Amino acid sequence: MSVWRTHVFTSLPVFVFQWECSWFFLLCCSFLLLLVWSYFWLEARNDYNEFNWLLYNRSAIWKDGTVPILATTLTGFTYTAFLMILALCHIALGQQLNLFWIHKIVVLAILLSTITGVVSIDDFWQDEWDIVIISLQFTGPFLHIGALAAVTALGWVIANQVVRMERSRLQFVTLVIYVSILLVLYLVPLFISSPCIMDRSKLGPRPAVIGRRGAPMLAPEHTIMSFSKALQQKVTALEADVTISLDGVPFLMRDRTLRRTTNVGKLFPARQDHDASFFNWTEIRSLNAGLWFLRDDPYWTVQYMSEKDHNRTANQTVCSLTELLRLAARTNRSVIFSLRRPPPQHPRHQLWVSDALKVIQRSSILPEQVMWTPDWYRKKVRAAVPLLQQTSDEKLPVAELKERGISSLTLHYSQARAQDIRQFSGSNVSVNVYPVNEPWLYSLMWCSGVQSVSSDAPHILKKVPNPIWIMSADEYGLIWITSDLISVATVIGIFIFQNYHLIRWKMSGMRSYNPEQIMLSAVVRRPSRDVNLMKEKLIFSESCSALIEDTRTGLKQLTHAVESKHTSSTAHRMKCSSDQCLTRGSAVSRSMTEWVIHRSCWSRL
Repeated sequence: MSVWRTHVFTSLPVFVFQWECSWFFLLCCSFLLLLVWSYFWLEARNDYNEFNWLLYNRSAIWKDGTVPILATTLTGFTYTAFLMILALCHIALGQQLNLFWIHKIVVLAILLSTITGVVSIDDFWQDEWDIVIISLQFTGPFLHIGALAAVTALGWVIANQVVRMERSRLQFVTLVIYVSILLVLYLVPLFISSPCIMDRSKLGPRPAVIGRRGAPMLAPEHTIMSFSKALQQKVTALEADVTISLDGVPFLMRDRTLRRTTNVGKLFPARQDHDASFFNWTEIRSLNAGLWFLRDDPYWTVQYMSEKDHNRTANQTVCSLTELLRLAARTNRSVIFSLRRPPPQHPRHQLWVSDALKVIQRSSILPEQVMWTPDWYRKKVRAAVPLLQQTSDEKLPVAELKERGISSLTLHYSQARAQDIRQFSGSNVSVNVYPVNEPWLYSLMWCSGVQSVSSDAPHILKKVPNPIWIMSADEYGLIWITSDLISVATVIGIFIFQNYHLIRWKMSGMRSYNPEQIMLSAVVRRPSRDVNLMKEKLIFSESCSALIEDTRTGLKQLTHAVESKHTSSTAHRMKCSSDQCLTRGSAVSRSMTEWVIHRSCWSRL
């Protein structure tokens, strides 16, 4: 069964035609919305783990919420793209569209579900829309070329429709809309700005990679195994989230509770939803911090682990800040950490900064290898340990940063604009960007001039020795102009080819036609150039219906003449073939009538 019902030789009632056009419009909306939705999730891959973590904080159940979203998005986009291709093919062939009701229901369901998804993400994960704007700095030049190629190819359908239309106003409106879209695409590069459009000589050194919570794609986050895996990937520093235990021991934990990353529900079921800081270090140390990784497989990497790593993962425990500092000192790596303040009723609520400072001072790590992020009691911290690198996660003016003694910034990638990074770098303030897990984002940050990035995937960024692409402004200008010229030439060629017969007829100088001569030529099988031009004029005339009637009348007169003339030898030969004449003439008349109806029915589309 065909997806689209076709009506080639009959025209639909006006209200049915408008109804089908409405469904075609809904199909186009569904396709375009799904195209944007698919692009969003393709670029949001950098933050899939953040999305799942947000889901966990709402439901207290860890699950990979991206899997059903990606599956349904891919299915819906494939389905609507298939219907769009079929619809454009029908239009190109001059057939009316009449979508089966089952497909109408599916298209409507896809449209409504996509709108629901967009609204839900805007409410639940609103900040992630920034990834679309940022990614366009990297993909913009290539998306422009792709969009230009698609609209140029669409010119075949537009030109075909313009030829079929009999109303000059509709032809003019269609052409204006299409040409306007083309002009916009031709001028879009004027507004495309990318850090990667630069001279190669101005490209800065490769940004250092910091292991964010170690290498959480290869081992359980915040464990010694995770930090060891990160060191194997040649990271320059280790990043962690620090919490203070009930007895004042700083330990590494991202979540507010121990439920997700330990077996606290098995050992302390009544306290599994309690704040992690209300456990003492002995209790925390008794928990297993690796089995959850094997069970939940948050990054889909467990299947690639060796048996040795599998067994090692199953025996991981919660890591303390002291252990992390010792590992960093032994490997000559820097450490950057954020410090979470305990709740007000916690006994270390006022002593949490002092607890962290004591651990730093007692460890063997050099103070200048520790990047201190918390803004609480910063003056006190600078007085106690002057050599600590003062770092801030708040984007402040350069003058204020200098006043606070801050020498580096740790910013989310959505805050790292190229012009700001250059300004900070010019003032000797280094910039670290997080989280950077995808090669395209790493390349973009490299071209922007950042000094380092924090990543959950150091093993992936290790394989990026150079930016994925970089070109000078002159090279991009050449690509832009060349693609525009090719598009213009292609569109003009398409319109000339589609209107070839009309142009040929207008340039021939012929001012009249003879239907009887056309029919006689069809009978004797000797068409001439003038006869062919007559046929073309007959087809492209605005009064096609009247011309068809004239042709039919001429056919009847020709047949009558053949039957009535018996005296001359020519008439005798024509009478002998009168049956063939009638058959051929009728076939020609019917064929031309169907062709005109076929073209006129599309004039309303």
